[in-house]
Amino acid sequence: MKLYIKYMVSLRCKILVKDELEKLGLHHLVVDLGSVEIMENITPEQHKQLGTNLLKSGLELLDDKKSILIEKIKAVIIEMIHYSDELPTVNYSDYISEKIGYDYTYLANTFSEVKGITIQQFIIIHKIEKVKELLLYDELNLTEIAFKLHYSSVAHLSNQFKKITGLTPSFYKQLKEKRQQNLENL
Repeated sequence: MKLYIKYMVSLRCKILVKDELEKLGLHHLVVDLGSVEIMENITPEQHKQLGTNLLKSGLELLDDKKSILIEKIKAVIIEMIHYSDELPTVNYSDYISEKIGYDYTYLANTFSEVKGITIQQFIIIHKIEKVKELLLYDELNLTEIAFKLHYSSVAHLSNQFKKITGLTPSFYKQLKEKRQQNLENL
């Protein structure tokens, strides 16, 4: 039996879900971002208890089809950007459509209707979050980050970064360095 969980976006969430399933005596086959597959059928009481327990941790057990579909789309995008070593070489629309098994136009329309932003905007927001993370780690320069995240140029990445954060990538990096200096001077 497959269950879908909203706001499940990190490895920590996966661990939390596994713990909650074990507390209820349920055995999981697969725990992915946004979903969990359990071996047995879940009773209405277990379902209610799992939902209550997950809600205490900020996660939500989903029941309606649109919400489940949105969470699947979000999970694919988050996995693609934050947890894959390489972004797919095919168009994101083709990648998402193939992973979820629905026509991209249907996915895009449903996502926009429910979330109020487009899938493309959601991807850009997450790519910028990944850029911020990579800038903070200071392992790659901006050119390498642009290449890694499939930006056409450093200028394109910088423009998107500024549009989303209000800061240039170099200013963002300077803020990090100033914070470190301030901490060292305490």
